[in-house]
Amino acid sequence: MTCRSRREFLRDLGISSLALPFVLNLPSLGFANQQKRKQRIVFMFSPNGVVPWNFWPDEAGPLTQLKESLKPLEPFKDRTLILHGLSDRIRGDGDGHMRGIGCLLTGIELFPGNIQGGSDTPAGWSKGISIDQEIKNFLQKDPPTRTRFGSLEFGVLVPERADTWTRWVYAGPNKPVAPIDDPQQMFNKLYGRGKDQALLRSVLDDVQEDLNKLQQVVGSEDRRLLEEHATFVREMERELRQTAAESQHPVPQLEPGLRRDNDLMPKISKQMIDLMVAAFQADFARVATIQYTNSVGMARMRWLGITEGHHTLSHEPDSNKKAQEELTAINKWFCEQLAYLAKRLAETPEPGGHGSLLDNTLLIWTNELGKGNSHTLDNIPFVLVGNGLDFKMGRCIKYKREPHNRLLMALAHAFGHHIKTFGNPAFCGGGPLTLT
Repeated sequence: MTCRSRREFLRDLGISSLALPFVLNLPSLGFANQQKRKQRIVFMFSPNGVVPWNFWPDEAGPLTQLKESLKPLEPFKDRTLILHGLSDRIRGDGDGHMRGIGCLLTGIELFPGNIQGGSDTPAGWSKGISIDQEIKNFLQKDPPTRTRFGSLEFGVLVPERADTWTRWVYAGPNKPVAPIDDPQQMFNKLYGRGKDQALLRSVLDDVQEDLNKLQQVVGSEDRRLLEEHATFVREMERELRQTAAESQHPVPQLEPGLRRDNDLMPKISKQMIDLMVAAFQADFARVATIQYTNSVGMARMRWLGITEGHHTLSHEPDSNKKAQEELTAINKWFCEQLAYLAKRLAETPEPGGHGSLLDNTLLIWTNELGKGNSHTLDNIPFVLVGNGLDFKMGRCIKYKREPHNRLLMALAHAFGHHIKTFGNPAFCGGGPLTLT
């Protein structure tokens, strides 16, 4: 008797390659991994530091009251872990911003290069792989945890230029990974690129045809999941077309290099987050990053009533109360994006598993600087939300200038990837942080 693989079985039914990654995740077909719990991780970047007195809890211990910048996380306070006192101890070539973003996920120095930043020595790309890609590679080696893409790199208003200020994900030394900051392009990556809009619409029709073919072999719950996914795809296509139409109106002069409409940043952010949640629901990837602008980012958040560029504001002295209030509002807006992602994950059931997507996902919001006007790499923000790695949540831990490499190691260990060092070994003493 000839044994057929799961993919061969579905192809014999006439199921298209477009639908395969999602269909293979349906429990009633016996294709979902029921033996091992799915775990996911998301890294979120925003630039230019924070206003410390409006960000950090006053004391270590249970989270009783969140400061203004973190207020949007109130509904998730018991699922939030705030790590204060972690430092990017990496030195070498490059200015604070360059080392801040380039060493944030890699934990290792930058190569010498020709990109000049401020009065510091010029630098190039990072010398090592980033932790998201390290975890992705580990998961992709094992068939039960292997996914279609492994990882997905989202961007929101990331400049077209490729330099040390615009990249934080690395596939290896000297191998930066560019994020996708066009929702339509990410949509096409996830669901297939049609030669024209008519073909794109026909792709959606194919998904519905595949659903009809599977009605006799899947349970009612799986039919509901497939129908919800097809509904999402159609709704996203409609929103993408609407955004494209809105982008055609005259726009003000933006910071050189920005290729997206500054004033559409909130809408682009929402679309990217919705695409990420759909990708997790379909098990397209278990690792993701989302990068808002770039190191030295100059977004003008006019929807908040702020007309000055973000980076310019971040250089204002602490005595400029208006600037500090606006910087607090900017970081609160970034936190709202994190809270929206947490909400979407929390309200989405885990396909073929227990609980919600947030029960099996850890979100990590971070920044390239601790404070903008000092360019310090001490007290780098790390705000963790979700229960994906079984850390003890609902609290703040205060360290004393601990290397952030130890956190990166802890993330890998939580996936069962027991690396002895990560990045520069000099900053891995003491091993991974204990967060459980």
